[in-house]
Amino acid sequence: MITDPVFYLVAIPALLITGASKGGLGGGLGILAVPLIALTVSTNQTTGILLPVLCLMDTLGFWIYRKSWDFKNLRMLVPSAFIGMAAGTLGFHYFNEQAIRLAIGAIAVTFALHHWIGPGGARVPHQPGNPRGILWGAISGFTSFVAHAGTPPLQVYLLPQQMDQARYVGTAVAYFAVINYVKLVPYWWLGLLTPGNLATSLVLSPLAPLGIALGVYLNRRLNPVVFYRVCYLLIFSSGAKLLLEGVGMRIF
Repeated sequence: MITDPVFYLVAIPALLITGASKGGLGGGLGILAVPLIALTVSTNQTTGILLPVLCLMDTLGFWIYRKSWDFKNLRMLVPSAFIGMAAGTLGFHYFNEQAIRLAIGAIAVTFALHHWIGPGGARVPHQPGNPRGILWGAISGFTSFVAHAGTPPLQVYLLPQQMDQARYVGTAVAYFAVINYVKLVPYWWLGLLTPGNLATSLVLSPLAPLGIALGVYLNRRLNPVVFYRVCYLLIFSSGAKLLLEGVGMRIF
């Protein structure tokens, strides 16, 4: 188990932010947890420690938003995510971490900029579609597996649908609940769920309900216009951070 106080000074706020984001904004800020905690321990150890805590957060969110899932989206996203996760499992030790961050960041930033400065006129909500759902589900499954960074690809697919904010968050929560629990098996196989990492996860686990409760509080008090503005801002800022890290720059 990790005993370094510096680790906990970083991990505690990172996990509270992650829980609040999962519980209220569809996970947008959760992408910051891995790079933050990886400032104190290796990335592989970070992903192993985070996964059990994320699973607990997902369980709580899954129950809270149990009446708000969009099953039509989930039927496409979840099976295709397994394809991306399989690719992540097979190539886990071979992928270049910086290249992955660069690719995810480019997708997120381009998507947000297109929303803000793209063609004018009223935006018609997108409908769930098989080709897009399969593509972005597979990309999200892959990036979630290798870096717990599945949110930007998922947002690229879900945000243009302009669904009710509780339905949007509920769909994202249900999606990540399934894939994070499935990830436990390959993570164990890859040696990421060591006794030491699991003990550290257990120490951090009380942060899960606190973060989720904060996110639910925020979700219920944001009007839909503000909610989607915040979501697009989060995807842009997280994408920009990943881009900078992809070219070897640290911003904190």
